[in-house]
Amino acid sequence: MDALLLPFRLIYRGLVWFANSPRTLIVSYLLMIVVAGVLYSHAEHKSAADSVWWAVVTASTVGYGDISPTTVAGRFLAALLISTMVLLVIPLITAHFASRLIVDDDAFEHDEQEELKADVRRLRALLEEMAARQGIEVPEPEPRPPAHGPGSDDPLWERSARRRRRRGR
Repeated sequence: MDALLLPFRLIYRGLVWFANSPRTLIVSYLLMIVVAGVLYSHAEHKSAADSVWWAVVTASTVGYGDISPTTVAGRFLAALLISTMVLLVIPLITAHFASRLIVDDDAFEHDEQEELKADVRRLRALLEEMAARQGIEVPEPEPRPPAHGPGSDDPLWERSARRRRRRGR
């Protein structure tokens, strides 16, 4: 089963890599425009300048209509270019900028989380040592699912309401 999922995982990793690099997004967009322009130029026997103009107008889905494909190859290229832009490039660019806007600057970094977990472990050991001196037994903590998120048993609408209440404070 893992062998069947490997290509999808590789595609997903590639998309994540593209989405997280503005430079890669811009370079890939420009490369796609140039390649589409060259292919269009050969398919439709148009000049390079007209072909690149056609690629930009088609990729942006403006479609002025001043240059349009007449051959099957040109129309297939137009459909492929539009589909790639609408289904892949524009969502990746949007996702990149959206992720930059919603970054929580107050969120703990991984190192800070590890430091806090180590502190809690040390505090637990100290508490157990103090309890042993007093003859008190410290109960083991009960494993709990996360209060919210994918592992939670709460319905989505309750998790959303809880999140809204926390933000309102």
